[in-house]
Amino acid sequence: MTDHRPPSVLTIAGADSGGGAGIQADLKTFAAHRIHGLSAIAALTAQHTRAVTDVHVPPIAFLRAQIDACFDDFDIRAVKLGMLATAEVIHAVADALQAYQPRAQHHLHVVLDPVMVATSGAKLLADDALEAMRQRLLPLASIVTPNIPEAELLLGTAITNGEAAECATSSLRALGARAVLLKGGHLDEGASVIDRYDDGATRAAFTHARMRIDGHGTGCTLASAIAANLGLGLSLPEACARATDYVHGALLGGYKPGRSDIVVLDHFHKL
Repeated sequence: MTDHRPPSVLTIAGADSGGGAGIQADLKTFAAHRIHGLSAIAALTAQHTRAVTDVHVPPIAFLRAQIDACFDDFDIRAVKLGMLATAEVIHAVADALQAYQPRAQHHLHVVLDPVMVATSGAKLLADDALEAMRQRLLPLASIVTPNIPEAELLLGTAITNGEAAECATSSLRALGARAVLLKGGHLDEGASVIDRYDDGATRAAFTHARMRIDGHGTGCTLASAIAANLGLGLSLPEACARATDYVHGALLGGYKPGRSDIVVLDHFHKL
């Protein structure tokens, strides 16, 4: 055995009993990128490809204990934030990040996927948690990766076309995030899906052919792929470009494990 230690990346998110999204998708993505994946479970969901049937939020003290255990032993290069169901959970995670960011061995990237609604339509964020996300997490985020409905909720405005999407990236940065990757899958822009990146100095559009399939866990996978690439030392624009390519390839190789037509990503397609 050698003493080669791969970078560690931590996901703080919800667990998906169906294996297609959440922490399960994050850990598969980290493994595909040869990252050592760590996890702190912020919510437990009973779900499959068709629905979320129940949600359990563990005690806040136990969530903090998981986060503390990870930072006490590992050289964490990036943290991916997913489903944080309540305002209390968001405050606890923000407190932990504020404590550990200045003490990290390397620059600690924070990738915020503002999970609000599941693919099945189930609500995954309490009403009073939205403002906590705006006030506590966005200012800590290296990058935030909302889809169009999530961006609309964060901004309180409709995004109906490409021009509005371009404006939305600047508005999201004004809320505190250092960079934004606005996912375009919900916009009708013809045969392509356009994900828009904006960090103030650099604007980029990552374009892929639209696939007429319903994917499960695509948002989780994109955010965790960005975190993995940041953990490997890539810049934010490079990490986003690699991550969007990874998700597109994983969708192309996706499969249907359940009784619905929902596709789960193939995380181990050739990178």
